[in-house]
Amino acid sequence: MPEPFARILIIKLRYIGDVLLATPVLRNLRLHYPRAHLAMVVNAGTDAVLRHNRCLDEILVLDREHLKSWNPVARLAAPLRYLRWVRARRFDCIVDLTDADRSALLAYGSGARTRVGFNAEGRWRGRLYTHPAQAGWPRQHTVDYQLQALRALGLEIWSRELELPLAPGEEEASAAWLAQQGVGEGAPFLAFHPGARWWFKQWPAEQCAALADRIQAEDGLPVIFLGGSLAGAFLAEVRAHMRTPFRGGAGGLELLEMAAVLRRARAFVGNDNGPMHMAAALGTPVVALFGPSDPEVWGPRGAGHRVIHREGYCSPCIHPRCVRGEQNCLRIITVDEVAEAVRSRLGRSAAGLPAR
Repeated sequence: MPEPFARILIIKLRYIGDVLLATPVLRNLRLHYPRAHLAMVVNAGTDAVLRHNRCLDEILVLDREHLKSWNPVARLAAPLRYLRWVRARRFDCIVDLTDADRSALLAYGSGARTRVGFNAEGRWRGRLYTHPAQAGWPRQHTVDYQLQALRALGLEIWSRELELPLAPGEEEASAAWLAQQGVGEGAPFLAFHPGARWWFKQWPAEQCAALADRIQAEDGLPVIFLGGSLAGAFLAEVRAHMRTPFRGGAGGLELLEMAAVLRRARAFVGNDNGPMHMAAALGTPVVALFGPSDPEVWGPRGAGHRVIHREGYCSPCIHPRCVRGEQNCLRIITVDEVAEAVRSRLGRSAAGLPAR
């Protein structure tokens, strides 16, 4: 018989896509505990994913700026402040989905009597949880992996769907921005987000440009490039390689406004990144380009998507000093195969999905 918790805190101190992939855990907790106070602590910059999530009563945002400080007092004072912040809320259950030492310490210091968390690496942090979750990492999708935390509490899994609700204001902002790019209301387009947190997970700029040129010239479909404020240099390189008009750009949209653009697209192309997961969650057909990361673990969730994966002797990896040079995983994915995959998704979108 599951325990009757009144105040539950979920911890996910990762990135945008990671937080989105945790939303099925929120839905299941809300279904099991309809009257409980549900809160979630996430890193600054990822909280927008949860802005309209009705499963949550409270979102706690952890600012990581203190980690950049050279002052050891500042680096220590900020975590202690966050710990007092969490303890003051008197949670009786912690569900830590982060799989990291920092979050395990936060869970342990919270004062909660029940603490669930993962310890895939078999580290010391496993002793900080009252209910270590057992999961079949690494050959299991992240959504299914995280839901094992609820099984550790004796809960059944009733939902596995990602949730990314949008507000009318975000839809209106996306329509206005698209109009600035020359795409009118209801007009079809391909969304392309070529960004990645690490260069070795990013398709090269010249290949991004060649794909956009081919789709625009041969299929007559506008390609809209998207990127965060830090993507300007890469998109400028893409633009320099293009022969057809470049549309879109870095910045100019808040995260959920960009999500609304993705929802309107006929299809999406991108690397293993947060916007790829956002597009999949919103029902947009995805062509996802994978190299060093494992698509069985991190691939787009749902039906109707296409993954192109180049796997080397050294993958999966998360290594910033890739030694394969011109033969790295992403570079050997060809424009021809991505164009074919995009066209197959466009055909599927036109036949099987309503106009966006």
